[in-house]
Amino acid sequence: MLDFIYYPVSFILWCWHKVFGFVFGDDNAIAWVLGIVFLTFTVRGIMFKPFVNQVRSMKKMQDFAPELKKIQKKYANDRQRQAMEMQKLQREHGVNPLGSCLPMLLQIPVFIGLNHVLRMFAPGKESNYFFDAEGVRSYVDAKLFGVNLGDAINHVSALGGGAAAAEPGWHWDVAPVAIPLMIVASVATHFTARHSVARQNPASATAQTAMMNRLTLWIFPAGVLVFGAFFPIGLLIYWLANNCWTLMQQRLVYTKIDKEEAAKKAEAKEKRTNLGPKPGQKPQVGQKPKPAQQQKKAADSQSEGETGSAKAAGTSKNGTPKNGKSQKSGNSSNVKGGAWAKNGGNQQRPATQGKKTQGRKRR
Repeated sequence: MLDFIYYPVSFILWCWHKVFGFVFGDDNAIAWVLGIVFLTFTVRGIMFKPFVNQVRSMKKMQDFAPELKKIQKKYANDRQRQAMEMQKLQREHGVNPLGSCLPMLLQIPVFIGLNHVLRMFAPGKESNYFFDAEGVRSYVDAKLFGVNLGDAINHVSALGGGAAAAEPGWHWDVAPVAIPLMIVASVATHFTARHSVARQNPASATAQTAMMNRLTLWIFPAGVLVFGAFFPIGLLIYWLANNCWTLMQQRLVYTKIDKEEAAKKAEAKEKRTNLGPKPGQKPQVGQKPKPAQQQKKAADSQSEGETGSAKAAGTSKNGTPKNGKSQKSGNSSNVKGGAWAKNGGNQQRPATQGKKTQGRKRR
């Protein structure tokens, strides 16, 4: 019924087994272990882009989580209106809630397919999807520390499979290999979940979020530790490789996104600095702030204008006459005339300029 899942999974495993079987030998357990590991890496590599989209989508949802809380509080008694407003807010921010679940949903069929394919390896079978009789015999004969990769501590007959059908029940001889893998896989699941939870924004925390965090941090790892007794050795290897890949991928993607966020903040800060006035400069009324380069250009133009005005008035830039004689401090007409010349002569000379002011008569 699920052949559309079983055939692709078995084909990827067949390809990697051929690659590593050429190096280590087809019947070597190392070739099968590496084949399962690289099957995991192949599937996760295909899902790398959806994973990046998932992280970005979750980051956006955390950013506007306070707005979602306001909507939930405002329309607490109207579920339909609440859902409509939340969907509208998600469209405005370009967020697809299903995008955060897609990588996890895609891993479930791979897990089911690999579990089924590994359980179908049984002595005497003529084929197992892409594997012929020789491939089935190679897998059955491959031993890892004396344990077949298809063996489990408990073969559940309800799950089917060659080993389960042949020898159902408990097989404690598999425990020395299976239990260490179960413990390491459980610890890797916990640390992967902790690394993801640490990225969450506390402002976006809800009751549902807290419940999901408890599930991913403690319940799922405990489930691997308990139900791992029913998983074949090959499936435990897949679970461990999958969590190791996830932990490494999270570090790389989160570091890259953090650098992008820091670069955006630095760019926005620099833009605000360039648009603002220089320290000590008072912007004129109604004047829009100019970038730093335009302000510098305007200051240079003003300085050149002052120099040209001083030359036209027969003085140097610091106000000293060209003939070397200094002006008398008491000559108000020269001072006012120089100020009039400094302004370029554009303004009208005051009527009282150059005339002596008459003192007030005593009574």
